[in-house]
Amino acid sequence: MLDVAVIEEPAAAEASLDPIRSRILAALAEPGSAAMLAARLGLPRQKVNYHLKELERHGLVELAEERRKGNVTERVYRATAASYVISPNALAAVSPDPSRSPDQLSARWLLALGARLVQEVGSLLTGASRARRRVATFGIDAEVRFASAADRTAFADELARTVAALVGRYHDESAPGGRSHRVVVGLHQIPTAESVATESRAVLQQGTAGTRENESEAGQENPR
Repeated sequence: MLDVAVIEEPAAAEASLDPIRSRILAALAEPGSAAMLAARLGLPRQKVNYHLKELERHGLVELAEERRKGNVTERVYRATAASYVISPNALAAVSPDPSRSPDQLSARWLLALGARLVQEVGSLLTGASRARRRVATFGIDAEVRFASAADRTAFADELARTVAALVGRYHDESAPGGRSHRVVVGLHQIPTAESVATESRAVLQQGTAGTRENESEAGQENPR
C-alpha cells in the first residue's frame, strides 16, 4: 500500500468523493471483504459489493486475496493507498494557472502554486510508478512565529533575496543534458480552530451587513 496516491482521472475523483465510497476507502486501510465491510459500516452487503467494484474499476482498491469457504470464494480487498490527493488534472479545464496573475502577496496565487505543485509532482509519481522508478524530490517544512507584521515582511524580503541568489548561482540555461526543476517557497499563517471561527464570523457579519444595506437601498428606491 502506498502512503499517498494521486487521483488524476475525473471519473476516479468522482468515485472517491462519494460519501459511501470514501468511508469504504478509509475502512480498507485494513483488508476486508464485502461482508466484513458491511458489518463495520452498517451497510447492506449488496450495496458495499457494488461500491467495491466501482472503486476497483478506478484503481482505488485492489484484490488482496481470495479465501475459499466451503463452496464460496470470499474476495478480500484493500485500498491502494493510505490517503489520496486529487490532482488539478481532474479538473483540467478550470485548474488554477499561476502564470495568469502572479502576485507574491496574494493568497490565491499561493494556492495556485500549491495546485500546480500537486499537479506536477502527481504526474511525476504516476509516470515513475509505471516505470517502477523513484522520483528525485526535496522538501522543507518549517514553522516560524513572528513577533510582528514587520518581522514577517522582513523575513519574506530576506527569503526572496536568498532564493534569488541561490537560483542565480546554480541555474545554467545552456547546460547540455540539464534538467529543469521548480522551486516553490510559501509562507502562510497556520490555520487554527479559533482563527477559522473568527474568519467565519467576520464573513457572516459582512454578509449580514451587505444584506441590510441592500434592503435599505431597496427601501429608498421603492418607498411605500
